[in-house]
Amino acid sequence: MKLMTPLIVLIAELLRWKNVQRNMYNNCNNNILEFHFFRMSYRTFQWLCESLRPYISKAETRMQQPIPVEQKVGAVLWFLGTTSDYRTIAQLFGISRASLCIFVKDVCEAIYYHLTPQFVKLPTDREATNIMESFKEKWGYSTCIGAIDGLHIPIVAPKESRVDYFNRKGWYSINMQALVDDRYMFRDLCIGWPGSTDDACVLVNSQLYQFWENGVFPHLQTEIDGVMVPAVILGDPAFPLLPWLMKPYPENAGTTEAQKKYNLIHSRNRMVVENAFGRLKGRWRRLLKRIYNKTSDVPNVIAACCTLHNICETQGEDFLDQWANEQSPSGIIKVFLILILKHF
Repeated sequence: MKLMTPLIVLIAELLRWKNVQRNMYNNCNNNILEFHFFRMSYRTFQWLCESLRPYISKAETRMQQPIPVEQKVGAVLWFLGTTSDYRTIAQLFGISRASLCIFVKDVCEAIYYHLTPQFVKLPTDREATNIMESFKEKWGYSTCIGAIDGLHIPIVAPKESRVDYFNRKGWYSINMQALVDDRYMFRDLCIGWPGSTDDACVLVNSQLYQFWENGVFPHLQTEIDGVMVPAVILGDPAFPLLPWLMKPYPENAGTTEAQKKYNLIHSRNRMVVENAFGRLKGRWRRLLKRIYNKTSDVPNVIAACCTLHNICETQGEDFLDQWANEQSPSGIIKVFLILILKHF
């Protein structure tokens, strides 16, 4: 790692000399730049910049030119898509470390407040019906409308109430609860509870719980053997058994064959949430390691990643298998070397 840092700095200086970092976000018309830098195509990148422009652009003054929106968004996407440190990313984009910190905060806030409500929302009646039909066709569960699970996002130990953030796995984290549909899309999020909070507690204190308790989809029912069965969501054994939340039967010596069969079908359908988490962390790798942002800012970073995930899935963006096994920084350096060969 000690040898890697000077190499990254040297490469960054070469890229700056050739003015590459100023054109990164303007010339993303090849697969390397599209997927390794920003985790999305240039078309989606342009759309994202235009969507965020009203909220993150600064007015030009006599003293200085404002940093372009494309440069801000590009730097933040790089931050979210890799585990590179602030200094390295700042050098690549020709900005200060302090500016990058501000851009991460501002861009993630803009995504959360203006794009998350558009792309992370409970399904309409028609969408819910289509989701149930899809679960039935793909994995054999007739009344499933989604799967729910919790995910721990690692953070640095906060200065206050740090014991609350120390989870049962032995590290500090923030808990994220997510409801996922048949297309690996996040339909509801509850982010911000300390890592020591169990999944059941997060659920009963979430907006999703209140929605379902008040009857979000009371009229969505499926007839099974003459009985009208309401729509349900699926959870693992950590969640409580509710009229609208199904969990598997306990596996023990007394488990019947019918119960084992149900558990198999339940598990097969519930895997959508595990797959969604895998794709989320594969594309936005910042979630894999400790996030060094201020604890109060971390939920916006997580929500921004989930929203960008939904945007990429909606736009049909490819998910590269190597992202799941991508190493940092060696994988990034490989991309840099390819770019240098192309530009020198």
